[in-house]
Amino acid sequence: MKIDIFDTTLRDGFQQEGISPSVKDKLAIAKLIDELGVSFIEGGWPGASPKEEEFFLKAKEELDLRNSKLVSFGSTRKLNIAVEDDPQVKALIDSGTDYVCIVGKSSKLHITKALQTDVPNAIDMAVDTIKYLKSKNKKVFFDAEHFFDGYKEDSKTSLEILDAVIQSGVDCFIFCDTNGGTLPDEVHMILSEVLDQYPESKFGVHFQNDNGCAVANSMVAVELGVDHVQGTINGYGERTGNADLCTLIPNLSLKKTYETISEDSLSKLTQIANHIAELVNVAIDSRHPYVGSSAFTHKAGLHASGMAKDNALYEHIDSSKVGNFTRTTVSELAGRASVITKAQEFGLALNNEEAKKLIESVQNLEHEGFQFEAADASLFILMNTIKGVVPNYFSFESFRVFSERRNSENVVSEAVCKISVKYNRYVKTGEGVGPVDALSKALKSALEKDFERINEVKLIDYKVRIIDSSDGTEAKTRVLIEFTDGTKQWSTIGVHENIINASWNALCDGFNYYFMTS
Repeated sequence: MKIDIFDTTLRDGFQQEGISPSVKDKLAIAKLIDELGVSFIEGGWPGASPKEEEFFLKAKEELDLRNSKLVSFGSTRKLNIAVEDDPQVKALIDSGTDYVCIVGKSSKLHITKALQTDVPNAIDMAVDTIKYLKSKNKKVFFDAEHFFDGYKEDSKTSLEILDAVIQSGVDCFIFCDTNGGTLPDEVHMILSEVLDQYPESKFGVHFQNDNGCAVANSMVAVELGVDHVQGTINGYGERTGNADLCTLIPNLSLKKTYETISEDSLSKLTQIANHIAELVNVAIDSRHPYVGSSAFTHKAGLHASGMAKDNALYEHIDSSKVGNFTRTTVSELAGRASVITKAQEFGLALNNEEAKKLIESVQNLEHEGFQFEAADASLFILMNTIKGVVPNYFSFESFRVFSERRNSENVVSEAVCKISVKYNRYVKTGEGVGPVDALSKALKSALEKDFERINEVKLIDYKVRIIDSSDGTEAKTRVLIEFTDGTKQWSTIGVHENIINASWNALCDGFNYYFMTS
């Protein structure tokens, strides 16, 4: 059975606090969602703001969708306004999309309190708008706002609206759980009572995730025969978000046998989810199902030992089907199978004795505050050190850092580092927005004569954690730094009572890893 995936990231998803993409970003995200191969992409509400107007204008000129249909979103006509005179209905027609989705009330409480009218007027608003849009050759979807809550409050009103909307010729009626509080058993009960009455009609669902059940509710609806589901990439959306398509799609395709997107597109899911996360500047939770960096990561020794024999022993699917991959992290809990498997990921071969030494080193270092799960590059260097391969690209003599406040807004840091490279001694300075930035620039300045491509390496993330706050200002500090050279990314760790020294150690690991793997 084919399930139409309706992506509402560009509209409903972007109501999330902290997300405000540019028109350029919206166009780029639309292209990525199209690459994923969903059936419909809801572009936004034309006429609602200059940004939305610009998006639909540029979508006509620049957006060449290959797999998806672009949908414009709006509402039923306003109360006491003729549909042909309503500017937002006109904006839907002018948007240039063949498909439109309109929202209308389906709860008596909302009709009387929010719209401040009666049920017959609300029905007229919906029916008039649908018929008018259909007369303009639009395919019309109807988002029945608050349907589940309205049905529980007064089923007669919700069913009356449902019947009128279907009779008006709507192309798909969408049951919406706008407040996100409906439970799976309630979804089953309500839809079981409703769907059988309209066997020839097309139905969809839209669930918010306020009670954490949006994906489960969507799956219950599909099992009952609904073949249109709405959601957002990474579950973005107002409050706690929407049904998460990055979980829902693989659940429907891999756990069940529904047709959602192609197998080839599904294998791009992790990449596309992370790319969109970068564009909206909201990092994906590492433990996110299917697409998180930890979704197929194994830490405990028993699990890693089993994984060395067969991935299916501790993974519910083949990670490559969603474009992710299996990882083994090394920690104080690791056994020899864990570290040997992790070494193989790096292209290294550890024997049993070397694995034992590595475990002892990791245990001692993690007791001091290190944490290698998020610092693969530092772990790579430690593994090589155990094997007797110690990086000697440069030798350290000293560094000095100071910061100067020049006015109320401008604080500049300056660093001086002294190192030797191939028997040549360098004393270099670097100026940056902070001590670590200045240190990085000073170190790269000292290295660039002997390593011409060093300036391709950029610092893209820097995290600090106080390990034991009970020690106050003398507490140890853990620093994690993420690097990129434009093609790959890697992370390193440094731990010390002095945050600058911890940062220096992480910086040195980062550059040494680059030299060792380039």
